[in-house]
Amino acid sequence: MFEHVETYPGDPILSLMDDYQRDPRADKVNLSIGFYYDGAGQVPVLSSVRQARALLEARAETANLYLPMDGHGGFREAVQRYLFADSDNPRIVTLQSVGGSGALRVGADFLKRWYPDSQVWVSDPTWDNHLAIFQGAGFGVNRYPYLDASGQQVDFQRLLQVFATLPANSIVLLHACCHNPTGVDLAPGQWDALYAVCRERSLIPFLDAAYLGLGEGLDEDAYAIRALARAGITGLVSNSFSKVFSLYGERVGSLSVVCDSVEIAGRVAGQLKGTVRTNYSNPPRHGAELVATIFSDVGLNALWREELDAMRERMLAMRRALYERVKPLDLDYLLRQKGMFSYTGLSAAAVDRIRERHGVYLIRSGRMCVAGLNESNLDQVARALSDH
Repeated sequence: MFEHVETYPGDPILSLMDDYQRDPRADKVNLSIGFYYDGAGQVPVLSSVRQARALLEARAETANLYLPMDGHGGFREAVQRYLFADSDNPRIVTLQSVGGSGALRVGADFLKRWYPDSQVWVSDPTWDNHLAIFQGAGFGVNRYPYLDASGQQVDFQRLLQVFATLPANSIVLLHACCHNPTGVDLAPGQWDALYAVCRERSLIPFLDAAYLGLGEGLDEDAYAIRALARAGITGLVSNSFSKVFSLYGERVGSLSVVCDSVEIAGRVAGQLKGTVRTNYSNPPRHGAELVATIFSDVGLNALWREELDAMRERMLAMRRALYERVKPLDLDYLLRQKGMFSYTGLSAAAVDRIRERHGVYLIRSGRMCVAGLNESNLDQVARALSDH
C-alpha cells in the first residue's frame, strides 16, 4: 500500500528555513520567511498581547469548550469593524478561521462548490501558497500580469485589459496591501477602476490581507477592503493576525464575504459553517480571545496601534538605512515598495550566490524580508547586494 505515493518536494520558503537552521555560520542573516523581527533580531511578544493574556488568565476559570463553527462572537464582530469600519453591515458575513491560509482554503472550498466551473486568476508573481491552496481545492489557476517591464511598477492598463476578457464568475485573487512578494500596491483610484471592471464582467474578487497597518497605516491599508464593500459587488476577504499581532503560532484569521443582500448573506453564513465543519470543525479559542480582548479594550487597542505603528516605522527606517548603504546601485525600489517585503529583481542564481558567499538568505524569487534587517546586519546585507 502507498507504493504509488510521490515524494513531497517541500514548500520552497519553509524548506529554505530548514537550510538556514543547518547553516553553521554565526553571521548568517535570515531575510526569507515573513516574520516581523525587532531591532534585536527577535520575534517580539507585543506588550498589548502580554497584557491581554494576563487579563484572560485573571478571569474565573471556565471549561475550555469548543467555539461555534464560525468562531468567537466578540472576535467576529471586532474583526468586521477592523476590516470594514462597520460591524453592523448585515450584508457582510465574517467568520473566524485557522489563520489566513485557513480563510483562503475555506473560501476556496465554498467557491468550488457553488461555482464549480470557474477558474482562479492570481497575480504574476504571487505568494506560492496561493496557487497550492486553490489548486488543492480543485480549481484551475491562471496568472494575470502585475508588474511592468521594469519589475518595479504595476502595469495597471495591461492588468485591466486581461480582467476585461475574463469569463463571468472568474475568481481574481488580489492582495489588499503590501503585495507579497513585490511590495508594489495599487493606488486608491486604481482599486476603484478595478472594481468597476469586476462589476461589469461579473468577476469575484478575493482579497488576501495579512499586513494591514504595515504599509502606510491601518486605515490607508484597508482602502481596498472598504472600497469593496462600497462597490456594490460580491467579494471575499481573507485576513491574518499572525504578523500584525505577532501571533504566528496561534493561527488567528478570518474570512469575510460581502453579499448582495441580507437574505443571501444569511444563506452564505450557513454554508460557510458547513464548509468549516468538513475542514476543521471549530477554530481555536485562545488567539481569538486575545485579539477580541485587545479590540474591545480602549487602552489595549490604543497600545496595539502604537506598537503596530512602531513596527511599520522600524521597517521604513531599515529600508532607508539599507538604501543609503547601497546608493551606488540606485536601489530606489527600497523606498517605494511597502510592507515587510521588497522585490529585488535578483535572479535565482544571484540569490544562491549571495547565500553561499555571504550567508544572506532571500527567497529564490528575489523577495527580501526587510523586517529581518537591523543595525547589526545592514552592512553585511549591503555587501551581499553589491556582490551579486
